[in-house]
Amino acid sequence: MSLGAIYEPIQEDMTKVEARLRLVGEVSPTWLAELLAHSLENGGKRLRPALVLLSGGFQDYDLGSLLPMAAAVEVLHTATLVHDDAIDNSLVRRGRPTINKVWGEDKAILLGDYLLAKSEELAADTENLRVIRLFARAIMTIAGGELSQSFGAFKLEQSRQQYLERISAKTASLISLATESGAILSQAPEKLVTALREYGYNLGIAFQIVDDILDFAGDEAEMGKPTGSDLAEGTLTLPAMLLLERYPDDNPVRRLFQNEGDKRENIRLAIELVRDSEVTQECYKVASDYCARACRNLDRLPDNASRRSLRELAEYVVARKK
Repeated sequence: MSLGAIYEPIQEDMTKVEARLRLVGEVSPTWLAELLAHSLENGGKRLRPALVLLSGGFQDYDLGSLLPMAAAVEVLHTATLVHDDAIDNSLVRRGRPTINKVWGEDKAILLGDYLLAKSEELAADTENLRVIRLFARAIMTIAGGELSQSFGAFKLEQSRQQYLERISAKTASLISLATESGAILSQAPEKLVTALREYGYNLGIAFQIVDDILDFAGDEAEMGKPTGSDLAEGTLTLPAMLLLERYPDDNPVRRLFQNEGDKRENIRLAIELVRDSEVTQECYKVASDYCARACRNLDRLPDNASRRSLRELAEYVVARKK
């Protein structure tokens, strides 16, 4: 199923989110507007704002507060991508040159800071202190996850639990922020807030595992970035962990992390091994299990169009190719 069909119950309001995001870029001087337009346009799946709106569909759907929050989580997500690209010296994002590629690393870092501040301003527009605090905690959690990844770069001695904690901080925290805040802003009862937070958390874990699979098994043209990017930065993901378990001795990931042999050749061999083994299927099984956990939380919600879209979104996350 396409995202357009999944978003059908909120399609009109997603258009309003896009309009709010365009307003972020309507600033002066013109060079700042150009940077903002480059980062916010071609925004991918808009998964996080959609989750805010869909999660607000179980009690009092208040667009006055849901709309700024939907824009806030997308601007925050964009800020993290701009910072990530600068830190990793990535040259392409979603098939386009990155901010750091076009304008330089210093401009990218400062733009990321600007977007971060703007996201906080948008969250404050909800005038809901609980959500504003939740938003601030999510920013700290994401930053902590990035620090954990940085300190763990090119280290082989990492457990699966450490991996899950890292992706929980980096990815699941923002997705669960979207679902929990949508529930809170709709004045949903606490049991529904809890269910939607847990749905978002498990969906976020599944989403990142699939991202990590696609870094090995995806199509570069579809993804808009090179495969093997995580390995090149020394990030140990679930497919690489399973590859190390299957081939403990002569392993290209081990050679890469220990700076043995040609870097590009080790990355190529690792990608080839993952694609030719059952590692990909094992990782998809783990992602599917987390999606199933997410959907079990939906069983605690009223049966309506929002719940059906959230269930379809979980299925989409595992089936996606980019």
